[in-house]
Amino acid sequence: QLQLVESGGGLVQPGGSLRLSCTASGFTLDAYFIGWFRQAPGKERARISSISTSGDSSYYVDSVKGRFTISRDKAKNTVYLQMNSLKAEDTAVYYCAADSKYWAIMTGRPAHWGQGTQVTVSP
Repeated sequence: QLQLVESGGGLVQPGGSLRLSCTASGFTLDAYFIGWFRQAPGKERARISSISTSGDSSYYVDSVKGRFTISRDKAKNTVYLQMNSLKAEDTAVYYCAADSKYWAIMTGRPAHWGQGTQVTVSP
């Protein structure tokens, strides 16, 4: 069974940092495009970042550009989302997702989802 597990969420003050991890069991992440999505209360889940299978290409939504960095660690079968300069508006449940096709990540319909991790940015 293919499973994704996110970790690293928590409570942080504005301006602080967190690193989210997305770890896979049952499959190797190398063959999959990975996306990070988030869902704030009352809003739809939306993609904020994604990375290609090779790790050479990445995407960021404008609101996180320059603050968030997505990366792969193939040896650990893990994808990270480093989040710096966090703002209150970054508060959301963060999900990682995987699919062998980029369009599925791009359209928000990947085959595999993690359970989500809460990130709360508050003084």
